[in-house]
Amino acid sequence: MFVSLLLPAQRQYSFSPAVGSGSGAAYSITGQGRITAIRVWEHTGNLIYGLQFRYGLVWSPAVGPRYGSPSEMELYDGEAIIQVSGKYNNNVRAVMFTTNRGRTLYAGNLSGRSFNMYPTNPEAELCFISGRVQGALTSLAAHWAVVQSPIQSSNSTEA
Repeated sequence: MFVSLLLPAQRQYSFSPAVGSGSGAAYSITGQGRITAIRVWEHTGNLIYGLQFRYGLVWSPAVGPRYGSPSEMELYDGEAIIQVSGKYNNNVRAVMFTTNRGRTLYAGNLSGRSFNMYPTNPEAELCFISGRVQGALTSLAAHWAVVQSPIQSSNSTEA
């Protein structure tokens, strides 16, 4: 019998503080397991309006309005988000998610102050985000953790 588990390793967490004005309603995007895909909605190259993550096979509820078609990236097996960067003023103007395979998903406008978020532990990955939304996203923070690969164990009985 094989059992597959996804477990945090030694509770190695870090937090990248929020950027932006922080006005509006609080949000967080969380789920069970690893992030396996991302969707980002921007409005005419101006501001980031909506975000959504898929954890395993299940999409989280979307945060913010969804204008038009989202930019989307599906992660490969073993791929994880290791950096979140972008631009902000009062709102989040641009966001770029970078993976451990060097792939990126970028959406938004190149004007504003830059931010760059990454874990303190080189083995950690993005687990969830939080912030505030008022029409567009007004702030964004990243939460990182070391997550072990799925563990396979076998129980067998010998005759």
